Amino acid sequence: MLKIKTDKLNELYSRIAESEALYLPINKANAANYDEWTSEAEVSLTTLKTVKSPKDLFFPQTQDMMRFKTEGKNISIIDVRSPEQPFVLMGVKACDFKAFEVLDRVFLSDPVDTYYKAKRDAGTIVTLACGKPEESCFCKVFGIDATSPMGDVTTWICGDELFWQPNTEKGKALTERVKDLFAEGDDAAVKEQQQKTKEIIEKLPFSNLDLSYFEENGVNDIFNRPEWQDLSEGCLACGTCTFVCPTCQCFDVKDYKTNKGVIRYRCWDSCMYSDFTQMSHGNNRTTQMQRYRQRFMHKLKYYPENNDGLYSCVGCGRCVNKCPQRLNIVKVAKTLGGKK
Repeated sequence: MLKIKTDKLNELYSRIAESEALYLPINKANAANYDEWTSEAEVSLTTLKTVKSPKDLFFPQTQDMMRFKTEGKNISIIDVRSPEQPFVLMGVKACDFKAFEVLDRVFLSDPVDTYYKAKRDAGTIVTLACGKPEESCFCKVFGIDATSPMGDVTTWICGDELFWQPNTEKGKALTERVKDLFAEGDDAAVKEQQQKTKEIIEKLPFSNLDLSYFEENGVNDIFNRPEWQDLSEGCLACGTCTFVCPTCQCFDVKDYKTNKGVIRYRCWDSCMYSDFTQMSHGNNRTTQMQRYRQRFMHKLKYYPENNDGLYSCVGCGRCVNKCPQRLNIVKVAKTLGGKK
């Protein structure tokens, strides 16, 4: 294990950025999100939760897919893709790293989404263990160890030092480029921090959220629960929960006409919107209750049934913090699980 003083981190950032783009949690307009590092950036590496998750680096909120050029009745397709340049994503927490497993099963299954795959292949992920989880966190429910995230490199901040442990070939290659900035260290401080963090996690209000109801009951039984109506009554259909969620993967594909042709792009979409998956005949989910139910049935039942029990939630707690009506996944699990 290697270590570096936290007051030397700008040297580390600068070294990494010499050869590839570096993305970190950066403060802008009183909010932290992942952005490309520059020497003027206000890095907030210890921010527990960025507003948007780092999935944006692999599955962007908007992404051009192709262009069409029309000449009379002739249409030519222009591939707008260029080779993805290597980049490093640093500061990813355990919950957000686990979310990549959910996204990978969607985008890397046959047929492979080549846009997503190109970015996954180009990226090196450096995770950061949590030191001070919040009351809205519940990653433990999904078997995630916030004190020991994986990734290509795992890091821990203990006092005034950052500890660094490469895990994969990508991680070892990155380590070789920056190794001279580090000193050798043991894991005593890391183990002490891990123990303290685990003690905090055990005391968090949602750490022992019971999901057994969703494992023990069938789709129809859960789908037909009358509580869905009351649960969804206050939903504003704002879509905030889906846009801050690190595992949501729904998108729309649109065409935009310019004076040079047509751009086809995709953008994030939300199952909470009334026009989601709408076609010429209309929409088969006509009420907000149906849309609300769809979101949480997918997270807690549909996805795990089709993915070896893997939930489409990682307990990051962003929806707990951001839903203006407090209609989050914890409330759904408690309401349905508590009334069998």
